[in-house]
Amino acid sequence: MDYLKAFLVGGLICALVQILMEKTKMMPGRIMVLLVCSGAVLGALGLYGPFQEFAGAGASVPLLGFGNTLWKGVKEAVETDGFLGIFKGGFTASAAGICAALVFGYLASLLFQPKMKK
Repeated sequence: MDYLKAFLVGGLICALVQILMEKTKMMPGRIMVLLVCSGAVLGALGLYGPFQEFAGAGASVPLLGFGNTLWKGVKEAVETDGFLGIFKGGFTASAAGICAALVFGYLASLLFQPKMKK
């Protein structure tokens, strides 16, 4: 049942983003920023935690989850380090995920020989 909920919620998020891309003139980069900021705001309001408990990976994997991770990192760093935590909290919370994305992206480029679009 957990897999089904994750699939449905993640698919719903993707479908809503696709509708946003089709029906507005927003560029994909701005939509991605909107998703990250929305995840951070929902986390700050305390709404993302219960949503993530319900949806599992369907809520934690998309960009909304990344925004929430940044928010949690900043919140924890501010509690421990004060004002400087605003600047370093997001980096420490998301460093492993960003590093993994870079490493696996590089490995994939070595294996599959990417080509430029024409």
